[in-house]
Amino acid sequence: MFETLKNILVDKLKISGDQIVAEATKEDIELDSLAVVELSLVLEKELGLKISDDELMELDTVGEIVALMEQRAGSVTV
Repeated sequence: MFETLKNILVDKLKISGDQIVAEATKEDIELDSLAVVELSLVLEKELGLKISDDELMELDTVGEIVALMEQRAGSVTV
């Protein structure tokens, strides 16, 4: 799931891939509130994961975002 998130951040949000590590904070990768909203939309559209921008804003690191994605993916029926 980490690689999936990394690919989305690089391809869709134009964030430098070498900055994206599990310990990186949203500030480290320059993920501002507008980018968080866009990320929320991409996660739902491309992966079917319903994670609100408010939920994403509460998380501090890339690793925490991945953990929530994995949690939600486990509850998604395909």
